[in-house]
Amino acid sequence: MGLVGGLLLAASLPPWPVATGAWPLGLVGAAVLYGALDGGTGRQRLAVGMAAGFGLYLPALVWMRDFSLPGYLVATLLQAAILAAGVALVPGTDARRWRRAAAFPAALVVVEAVRGSWPFGGMPISGIDLGQIGGPLAPAARIGGRLLLVALVGVGGLALAGLVRRRWPAACAGVAVVVAMAALGVVAPDGSVDRTLRVAAVQGGGPRGLRAVGRDPAPVFQRHVDATAGVRRPVDLVLWPEDVVDIEREVATAPEGAILSSLADSLDTTLVAGVVQDEEGGRFRNSAVPWGPDGAIYPRYDKVHRVPFGEYVPARSFFDRIADLSAVPRDATAGRGPAILDTPAGRLGVVISYEVFFPDRAREAVRSGGRVVLVPTNAASYRDAQIPSQEVAAARLRGLETGRWVVQAAPTGYSAVIDHRGDVRVQGGLGGAEILHDDVDLRTGRTLYVTLGSTPWLAAAVVVLLLASRKPEWMTSRFVDQRSRSGYNEGTSHRS
Repeated sequence: MGLVGGLLLAASLPPWPVATGAWPLGLVGAAVLYGALDGGTGRQRLAVGMAAGFGLYLPALVWMRDFSLPGYLVATLLQAAILAAGVALVPGTDARRWRRAAAFPAALVVVEAVRGSWPFGGMPISGIDLGQIGGPLAPAARIGGRLLLVALVGVGGLALAGLVRRRWPAACAGVAVVVAMAALGVVAPDGSVDRTLRVAAVQGGGPRGLRAVGRDPAPVFQRHVDATAGVRRPVDLVLWPEDVVDIEREVATAPEGAILSSLADSLDTTLVAGVVQDEEGGRFRNSAVPWGPDGAIYPRYDKVHRVPFGEYVPARSFFDRIADLSAVPRDATAGRGPAILDTPAGRLGVVISYEVFFPDRAREAVRSGGRVVLVPTNAASYRDAQIPSQEVAAARLRGLETGRWVVQAAPTGYSAVIDHRGDVRVQGGLGGAEILHDDVDLRTGRTLYVTLGSTPWLAAAVVVLLLASRKPEWMTSRFVDQRSRSGYNEGTSHRS
């Protein structure tokens, strides 16, 4: 049953189905997983967790097989092991029922927190929170971000399990918690509108899949130059995707930089483009670079969360002995600055591609004064809709968490404009060239998530697990032995 639970959790994630509406499968999957854990020993719970992990991550990470079949299998094994280790912390049958129930959502929270930070900086892709973006639990992200959503999936699973087993108090309590948190999310503060920008997200189109990797960058750049000619005026901000400007020199002195400067000047707009630029020592930078309406270049943002084994190889000397690293011949330099661009269009938050899966980056952008969140991304190397659709789901969550609109541009899709409620205003297709136009609100204020972050929810989950795994003193054999000896001694003294 653990395998079934994992498969149901996987089925709740984009793009199965591509349209939203699969969110109930996440709750059902959590219920099945909890039921499979009930009554087993520690080793049995570990085995159930591994089965659930394979059921979840074999389909959820299947996109990796196109890049490296061994890497796909190793990543699946590692992610399954993290899930197994987490759910194995749920107490067994010797614990009271309420302790097992409380520990289950807490364990899921810890699992997702670990996945989001370890190893190699974390891999929150295919988190079970992404499956809830189309459902009624999503507004709770304003309060506690992705970890609160994960907890509510666990609580919802407990409620369903209680209904099936006719444990009415547990079922009613679970439903009450889920409904209350979702309702609080709806009414929680999400900021206010400052002003509006007319924005255009440019998608130049082109080939997808591995045939898009390592190609001459000049046609990619030219397709976006050509597409930008279709931008409707007036426009306040034009966003280009990640890595559509791939150069060997400083962009300010490169011919491509001069063309972008001319485009910004001719459109009388702020233009933000994704630039990959070579550095000394065989490294490179992945940046978002803005140009103003006067053609002047402004300070850039360098990507902080790099893709392991995509943009850099951790412990390269070790992995070079056991794997072919020819597809990643050089490493990106990690950025260190805040996720912000100061431009004539305003103070713009920015997260580049993979960073959209990390809520701390968008949170930092807003805490640094970002009025909108830009997501220049590039999913051209993925041949199907799995990663592009999960990027959109993650962008929707970032909009909910931060109370900001999100503008995403990708060379081959999905480009999208998302409002502060996490609703998709407009979304492009895959492969073709198009421009998305929309009026985007610049917003001020902070959500509870931006104020508090994920730490309180993770800390609460750890405390719950510790309390649930600790037997009360009166149940321990040591306490019983002490009481027995104490009673014997007292009785002996009384008789003497």
